[in-house]
Amino acid sequence: MTRAYRLVWSAAALSGLADGVLKVALPLVAVGVTRSPALVAGLAFAVTLPWLLFALPAGAFVDRVDRRRAMAGANTLRAVLLGALVAGLLAGVATIWLLYLVAFCVGIAETVHDTAAQSIVPQVVARDRLPVANARLYAAELTANQFAGPPLAGALVVAGAAAPFVGATGLWLAAAAALLPMRGSFRVARPPDAAGAGIRAEIVEGVRWLWRQRLLRTFAAMVGVSNFASNAAFAVLVVYAVGPGSAMGLSAPEYGWLLTALAVGSLLGSLLSGPVVRALGRARGLAVALTTAAALVGVPALTTNPFTISASFVVGGAGIVIANVVMVSLRQSITPDHLLGRVNSCYRLVAWGTMPLGAATGGLLAEAFGVRPVFAIMGVLVLTTLLGLRTATNAAMEAAEAAADVVVPAQPTAATPAGEDAEGRPSGARPGT
Repeated sequence: MTRAYRLVWSAAALSGLADGVLKVALPLVAVGVTRSPALVAGLAFAVTLPWLLFALPAGAFVDRVDRRRAMAGANTLRAVLLGALVAGLLAGVATIWLLYLVAFCVGIAETVHDTAAQSIVPQVVARDRLPVANARLYAAELTANQFAGPPLAGALVVAGAAAPFVGATGLWLAAAAALLPMRGSFRVARPPDAAGAGIRAEIVEGVRWLWRQRLLRTFAAMVGVSNFASNAAFAVLVVYAVGPGSAMGLSAPEYGWLLTALAVGSLLGSLLSGPVVRALGRARGLAVALTTAAALVGVPALTTNPFTISASFVVGGAGIVIANVVMVSLRQSITPDHLLGRVNSCYRLVAWGTMPLGAATGGLLAEAFGVRPVFAIMGVLVLTTLLGLRTATNAAMEAAEAAADVVVPAQPTAATPAGEDAEGRPSGARPGT
């Protein structure tokens, strides 16, 4: 892999660790303020709502600017926001509404960072290396996010409510600094006919391109349903698992360790994605992956045993990564580079825009029927995504890649930093229209 990719990988690992600390710290601090499942689930709603409101503008922004600088700037902004939260906590202003405000603003910055991070990968590796590059990125991001982040957050919460936010602030600043040594520009050359186009017209162009791709539309819908269900379940998991009055009765550090089972599975999935796809093919690999994801969400409805639940998290975590590697690599492979930011953001509007809706639904269902039925309902819902495989066949994926190779000629862009070619980086960015 190239030097630029290694720097992106390092930044992704640090950013993922900060994300992992924050996602556990926010609800753990929240349950110290309120025991209402709806209010605690509201944090997951607040941090994911920006994907529903700002995904499309974020994609257009990422296609206009240097993607490396967009990543660094977004992480710096997130660090500043958490610094403000730390100041509020130290001043004794520990309210659920302050947590909501910071979660929402951090989520806005996340839409820019994550869209840029996914869009920059085809600029730093050759197209035939995308599955390997994405698998390694998932290994770094998800292992840091789910393996190291949760127990670190649990330990830091014991030291004080502000401690995990101080840690996440430092990690996001380190992630921004990790990108500084990257040479050259990572701003994509725009087609001549795009000059002077307004941001609305650019958003429409990305939406139309994605809408014409039946395969990508299907993938977005499948991920959207899965994300809706998993966010509904995980938004109330902390109420189900933590505290003397909960079903599982775990402490905060024990809850952090429970979530590391997802990281173990994620790491296994990143290592096994290649062999699984080679053995089963992409379509059957997706079928297995989605089935294990349903088990991840649904098993807590059947048992409170932390070891059984942890096992389902390991298997489900592996399946999610395998599915992500297949879907993301295909999207990067067939999308013209100058549209990739907008297509990624349009895709995530559907695939990730369901997350706040799921979190809100999970909280409301838990208030009305109790927490355990939420896991059962959402496990069944994930299984419905298997219907998408009637469209997402191996033949359909191969045809989409062949069409991209035939109708999209390669052309150089301004995204090639001087000096990188000697390290094996392609001399031009991916094919563009």
